[in-house]
Amino acid sequence: FDSLPPAHYKETMSTILVCIQQSEAKLSMPQVAVAEYEIMEQRLRELKALQNSLQEQQKGLNYLSTTVEDISRKAPAEVSQRYRSEIEVILGRWRKLSEQLVEHCRKLEELMTKLHRFQNDTRTLKKWMAEVDVFLKEEWPALGDSEALEKQLEQC
Repeated sequence: FDSLPPAHYKETMSTILVCIQQSEAKLSMPQVAVAEYEIMEQRLRELKALQNSLQEQQKGLNYLSTTVEDISRKAPAEVSQRYRSEIEVILGRWRKLSEQLVEHCRKLEELMTKLHRFQNDTRTLKKWMAEVDVFLKEEWPALGDSEALEKQLEQC
């Protein structure tokens, strides 16, 4: 019985598996093209919250690893191998999920920066176009008014 994990091990394993499965499900949602900064900010907050919830589970993951090491020293080889395989799968999924979260956050922040820059450029362009429109609708100076014509030529 020394080679079997304590009840807390099974509870922790179950909690971490649920956390991983929920996080994987949230990350597997199809990504849609979004051109609204507020929606992108909301998605980034959700991804950061997901990262925080994973980090909160890190202590439990460390406990599982330590417990498997203890079991490996006491248990027969086949029992030890079974628990090692189980924790390796969990650790692999955990690492992959963590990497995906970091990558999704990085990409989203990058896209948000580009969208913000695009929105600023668009505002500047619209302002310029409005000014050009006003200029084009101005009354043209009379022929022979060389000073007014030169001024308008300069503006052009």
